[in-house]
Amino acid sequence: MTAGVRGGSALVVVCAVAGLWAMRVGYAQSSSDPRATLKPGLKDAGQASRNMTLIATRPKPSGFVDPNAPTGAVIPPEPARGSASTSATSGTTTTPSDTDPAPSPPSASGGDGSNASTEKPRAPAFDPKLANQASFTNSDLAFSGRHMFVGNYHGFNIYDVEEPKNPHLVASIVCPGGQGDVSVYRHLLFLSVEQVRGRLDCGTQGVMTAVSSERFRGVRIFDITDLKQPRQVAAVQTCRGSHTHTLVPDPKDPETVYVYGSGTSTPRAGDELSGCSAADPKDDPNTSLFSIDVIKVSTARPQDAAIVSRPRVFADPSTGAIAGLWKGGTHGEGTQSSRITNQCHDITVYPELGLAAGACSGNGLLLDISDPMNPVRLDAVVDKNFAYWHSATFNNDGTKVVFTDEWGGGTRPRCRATDLPNWGANAIFDIVDRKLVFRAYYKLPAPQTESENCVAHNGSIIPVPGRDIMVQAWYQGGISVFDFTDSAHPFEIAYFDRGPLDAKKLFLGGYWSAYWYNGNIYGSEIVRGLDVFRLNPSEFLSQNELTAAVLVKSATFNAQQQPRVTWPDNSVVARAYLDQLGRTKGIAADRAAAVRSALDRADSARGASSVAATEQLTALARELERDATSASAIDGKRLKLLAETLARRVARTQ
Repeated sequence: MTAGVRGGSALVVVCAVAGLWAMRVGYAQSSSDPRATLKPGLKDAGQASRNMTLIATRPKPSGFVDPNAPTGAVIPPEPARGSASTSATSGTTTTPSDTDPAPSPPSASGGDGSNASTEKPRAPAFDPKLANQASFTNSDLAFSGRHMFVGNYHGFNIYDVEEPKNPHLVASIVCPGGQGDVSVYRHLLFLSVEQVRGRLDCGTQGVMTAVSSERFRGVRIFDITDLKQPRQVAAVQTCRGSHTHTLVPDPKDPETVYVYGSGTSTPRAGDELSGCSAADPKDDPNTSLFSIDVIKVSTARPQDAAIVSRPRVFADPSTGAIAGLWKGGTHGEGTQSSRITNQCHDITVYPELGLAAGACSGNGLLLDISDPMNPVRLDAVVDKNFAYWHSATFNNDGTKVVFTDEWGGGTRPRCRATDLPNWGANAIFDIVDRKLVFRAYYKLPAPQTESENCVAHNGSIIPVPGRDIMVQAWYQGGISVFDFTDSAHPFEIAYFDRGPLDAKKLFLGGYWSAYWYNGNIYGSEIVRGLDVFRLNPSEFLSQNELTAAVLVKSATFNAQQQPRVTWPDNSVVARAYLDQLGRTKGIAADRAAAVRSALDRADSARGASSVAATEQLTALARELERDATSASAIDGKRLKLLAETLARRVARTQ
């Protein structure tokens, strides 16, 4: 097993890299950062932004907020324990507050699947009052065409975002069960359900007994042909519920889609769902732990959806033991306590490459999904600074993965000036020969307060050609946009943040997710609702680069499904590469000037002058190819991409 961070000399290297990165992004966490001192408030909090503009905001619709407690319940103080915030050598004790992936009370979610890093999971005693309390947390987003789907612990909402500055509500669907993560495939919408209050009939009355035939925990499927009246057409029950899910289209049959269900709760009783078991694998080889669910769905007959396999992706290949990865606990003095790997939180797929990246509690995984029904593990990594591997994002080339660590479970302040810069952060890995190779960490470079839950959370790639740029939510830490083109030296290029919900009390709030979709950034705000942003040109990002990104139009967006992005043969794409090469001094000034002049001529030329312009572009493309052979790796790649763009530009006119 390849280790993202090992002991001995490798640890020194990683610390050195982290130190260089800290200098690059200014992780000294100076209080001079405007995000550090924002005014608190629910509706009138202070705001700070750099290189991005808030263009629209919408509150949560009626019925998706408790008017008597719009910010939800106060999060109680953490249990007393040795602090990991102020000392790199104090260590930490795994507690539910550190590891629960869901902010609901344990009885509402059915437990998190591991009450301690190395202990056998055990469900808390059933409390009908706690189990059925309402929750109105905004969760994840999905897009299809002009519509955005906003998940919520109480159901989901549909917005028309054809005019990003004026999103309007199309429909609200009440169907409680948390956590409400959504995805879309053609005319079907998929909804994750994990809480024990979920009902088969979407009722709001909850379920009052520990075992019930009325309870639903798994993946709901809705027909959204009529967006104003979605219909539930299937409900696939799973043993651990569905905390999140991933869509994987069948490469041989577009009418079939597979759903990877990631359940993180304690397995339910076999009396409620036959075959479910929370037993140790030594006692029960068919335990519901240490696997994922694979559901097969026909778009023509979604009502027939069913689990078709439960791959043991954590197994030891040499012994066959299904509990073959991280066993839980600390990695030594001064390290994090990482969760036992008996579940995945997120699995992000890149179908065109046949790859998936799994963020699986105590490990990061790289999977071969060329056979979607039977994913195969290619590599697994551990990191002594990660508490809970939460989510994963590929770059567009599929040569890098950004993994996130949800230290504190999303409900705790983990971005304070005293918190370690490599705890609750992103870990950036290169993919080399189908193995994961650690390069650097990235963490929000602005200190947050004790009343702001903050840690790395969900984000997506921004399709700027020639660069790897990601927008990411950090709960009450706001939104951060960072560049990881050089995977060893990520740096922030834009941000938006609001002040805490309350000056002294801690509430679950902030951005659950932030995604780029067809030219804008959309943020799902847990308490406040929905925000839409526009990126602005800056010293880090040129207008040509932004325009090239906006040229990319997607028919759908699902958080855990990444398609390959391609750019049109447009002169602005070539100019974006020129801007990047000029920024890094990766191209001679006279060569850049010649390319710009040739593009200007080609864009305006007609007749004989058009022939001359294309001949000049062809000659320049050859020269750029030669220049690439002596350039740095990153600049060499950009020079080749620029040459290819010019060549395609010529071919388009012939």
